[in-house]
Amino acid sequence: MKKGIIGKKLGMTQIFLEDGSVVPVTVIEAGPCTVAQKKTVETDGYDAVQLAFGDVKEKHMTKAEIGHFKKAGVDAKKHLKEFRLDNAAEMNVGDVVSADTFAAGEKVDITGITKGHGYTGTVKRWGNHILRMTHGTGPIHRQPGSMGVIDPARIFKNKKMAGQYGNEQVTVLNLAVVKIDAEKNIIAVKGAVPGAKGGIVFIRDSVKA
Repeated sequence: MKKGIIGKKLGMTQIFLEDGSVVPVTVIEAGPCTVAQKKTVETDGYDAVQLAFGDVKEKHMTKAEIGHFKKAGVDAKKHLKEFRLDNAAEMNVGDVVSADTFAAGEKVDITGITKGHGYTGTVKRWGNHILRMTHGTGPIHRQPGSMGVIDPARIFKNKKMAGQYGNEQVTVLNLAVVKIDAEKNIIAVKGAVPGAKGGIVFIRDSVKA
């Protein structure tokens, strides 16, 4: 991994390119992120840096979290994420990673927590068909139907049934960076990004580009 940063999803908009085409983009407030901890091969067995993002008051933190930042000598932040960067050995505690780490035209992978929909049925969760809305069908239009077979008399694994929908970690690969605003710490990425507005996302260089 060459690059990595923590950001906050601000929403979606559109950008007009020089050729007049319109590109739908997701706007992300990326950084600035402070290096709160450095891990080395000698002490931890691998090279990595822990980035901190988002201002927070100490009354909203635990004593362990407060002590972690005081030991590092950096301002307390709300979110922490470890990145195994290729140049982690060259970075030091207190260094700042900003949005200009990335450049327009690059491909990135973005990880976020999807919107939670709670406990939902098979129609909403998996897109199952409903029964015919005619007389005689009864009040079972959105039921999943048969669960299994007679022999063997059991339900097979991976049967698509009702349950928790959303609120899970998802990574979207190969999203193109359309625009960078270093002054405002803004990254505009083509396409959709997991999560709701205000959700925390992790951006890194693409592994398949």
